[in-house]
Amino acid sequence: MAEAQNIPVGSTTAGTIAVAAESTVATRMSAPPSFDVQDFPVPHGREEEWRFTPLERLRGLHDGTAAATGTGVKVDVEAPAGVTVAAVGRDDARIGKAGKPVDRVAAQAYSSFEQASVVSVPKETVLSEPIRIRVHGEGGTAYGHQVIELGAFAEAVVVIDHTGDAVLAANVDYLLGDGAKLTVVSVQDWDDKAVHVAQHNALVGRDATFKSVVVTFGGDVVRLHPRVTYAATGGEAELFGLYFTDAGQHQEHRLLVDHNTPHCKSNVVYKGALQGDDAHAVWIGDVLIEAAAEGTDTYEMNRNLVLTDGARVDSVPNLEIETGEIVGAGHASATGRFDDEQLFYLMARGIPADEARRLVVRGFFAELVQQIGVPDIEERLLAKIATELEASV
Repeated sequence: MAEAQNIPVGSTTAGTIAVAAESTVATRMSAPPSFDVQDFPVPHGREEEWRFTPLERLRGLHDGTAAATGTGVKVDVEAPAGVTVAAVGRDDARIGKAGKPVDRVAAQAYSSFEQASVVSVPKETVLSEPIRIRVHGEGGTAYGHQVIELGAFAEAVVVIDHTGDAVLAANVDYLLGDGAKLTVVSVQDWDDKAVHVAQHNALVGRDATFKSVVVTFGGDVVRLHPRVTYAATGGEAELFGLYFTDAGQHQEHRLLVDHNTPHCKSNVVYKGALQGDDAHAVWIGDVLIEAAAEGTDTYEMNRNLVLTDGARVDSVPNLEIETGEIVGAGHASATGRFDDEQLFYLMARGIPADEARRLVVRGFFAELVQQIGVPDIEERLLAKIATELEASV
């Protein structure tokens, strides 16, 4: 096992790393990806990639003043037989292989973690039970790096469950071998004061299938940056997400699917509900089809349901196409208030108003909850949605 490098917060040293395949794209309006913190200026909120984020609530994650503490987070990995779990150092070739940091917080997380956790599923292994990674905040500040690696033709479901109270900056890498199938469910069920900023990088192999389901409920500020690139042709990616933003919460999801390889597919569907004063949700969906990516088939959609006055949504789908030789590409975004006609329809059939309201919102999220495929997580999330709705009726 490689020795860990302990690099302090604010260090300009990023270490040596071998990268076999990576995206060279952050967004068209941001700095190039880099492992070095100093390649990213301290954001001030006027930058395109930071203009929606309340920097003053990030507890210093963005400017290098947030020092890691010994009571940050506790990570527990529960894995079926045959799966290996290892703690490795920054010089392990798998660290960063799926993509470089694209903003200062991600670079800070990379330069500040002590050891990374690598969960590996051997080739041709098909798991019947999910891998469960529990990240529990214990009140401090932490930097982390997690790698999920699937060998060729392996199949696995991974649940990453975030609970408790913490200030956490992290990078999560997903490495899919040829023909592999990976479903990842990332649940942000933090306490009210938690801050969570993370970049998720997926590198999809030839004919591999990647499905991500991001669920965000808790936290004071949650800013997640899922990214997908393709290592070879035939890869497919599905990015699903649901979020329920309460009074005072800021929940931000910034996605990039970089179609850098021919004949790959992607489908993005994110849905959110908001309620309460100063509830703020941000969804940025970037899809880039590079000149070499002929035969691409992609679509992205974001829908938001505003349940009360005082909530705000910023939804920005972006589609950039550099070749005309594609199967299809499109995007859609819609934000609306609660549908009174649906409510009236149910009430006219004898369903009380409160229950009718719950049924409408439950139906709004149903197609995404069904994508999870882990019964106990699905039941927990539906119960959480019901609990959230009780606060607004």
